[in-house]
Amino acid sequence: MKNRISLFVISGLILLAVLGVSSSMISNPAGFLRSIAVILLVGAVVYFIFQRFNSAGPRKQEQRAFIRAAKKSKRRFVHNDAGKNNSRKANLKSLTSINKPRKKSSSSHLTVIDGKKGKKKDRASL
Repeated sequence: MKNRISLFVISGLILLAVLGVSSSMISNPAGFLRSIAVILLVGAVVYFIFQRFNSAGPRKQEQRAFIRAAKKSKRRFVHNDAGKNNSRKANLKSLTSINKPRKKSSSSHLTVIDGKKGKKKDRASL
């Protein structure tokens, strides 16, 4: 019974909105088009402002860093699997790499934070 009442109310509101829009379009088409243009313009401005402030958030930067790290990890994993399949090539590469100095890898952007695991809690004795 409750669903029927809400269905009638929503249907009535939609019907009134369609009647209002059609009567406005018939009686004053220029004003109707102007109001639609203003609504679209305000909506576009609000959308671009929202996108501007939303894209600079820290979550977006963390997401980019995570995607970059995932790609790097995936490349490393694929590279290791390819090396296992071609042991002959791996041996040749290892022999040639002995003569060449190794490239220094870039330092990670992650840091280690020391915790309090070793410290005892200061509790009051009973």
